[in-house]
Amino acid sequence: MKQTDKEETVISVSDLYKIYKLGQERVPALRGVSFEVKRGTFCAIVGTSGSGKSTLLNMLAGLEPPTKGEVIVAGEHMEHKRENQLVAFRRKHVGFIFQAYNLIPSLNALENVALPLSFRGVRKSVRIRAADRYLDLVGLQKYKKHRPNEMSGGQQQRVGMARALVCDPEIIYADEPTGNLDSNTSEEMMNLMRNIVHERGCTLVMVTHDNHLASYADQVVRIQDGKVKEITTGEALRERMEAMEKAVAGQV
Repeated sequence: MKQTDKEETVISVSDLYKIYKLGQERVPALRGVSFEVKRGTFCAIVGTSGSGKSTLLNMLAGLEPPTKGEVIVAGEHMEHKRENQLVAFRRKHVGFIFQAYNLIPSLNALENVALPLSFRGVRKSVRIRAADRYLDLVGLQKYKKHRPNEMSGGQQQRVGMARALVCDPEIIYADEPTGNLDSNTSEEMMNLMRNIVHERGCTLVMVTHDNHLASYADQVVRIQDGKVKEITTGEALRERMEAMEKAVAGQV
């Protein structure tokens, strides 16, 4: 388990703009977004389709440059880095969990999880031991030799989580990680993600359109029309949703 300073800011976004040019038209995706995420926090960025949440995640990961503004991650300005520097930064500091799992079909679970370590030059015996340990962590002791087509969606997403964790990243970015899962499996995944973040002290930033899933987070940043509409806690969001459900039930 990592020792972390909960008061330390690991992500800082200031006056962030992203404007796309479509022919002669300028389409704003982000319009002056500012917020911070403390180390060891599970942060959910929530918004409807077209709100700018996925664009924001791409900015945080250095996958797209901002039109204007600052993105500081782990003390480094992402907007100042060249592409090769961004690749090196992500390799050192960041893990990704994808909606579509992005597992390699010809590799089994152990090999899929071990793969990121090969890019760091870690010798095979060490990376296999690490992959084995992280598959245990996400509860896949019996599926290490299974290929993706031999596993359920939830099991594949657990492999994806183990793969994101195997390099011991400071920050994990998750883009609609439960989008292809049923509601029960989604609940299991959210609990697992929250527990791992809190136990290991890493920082998780998740993009979702689902308020219920966002309520599992410590911090909720609501994006609407490219702007931050609200910053609250998952607990406050959950209480608000429960109050609304009771109000609706009382009207029936």
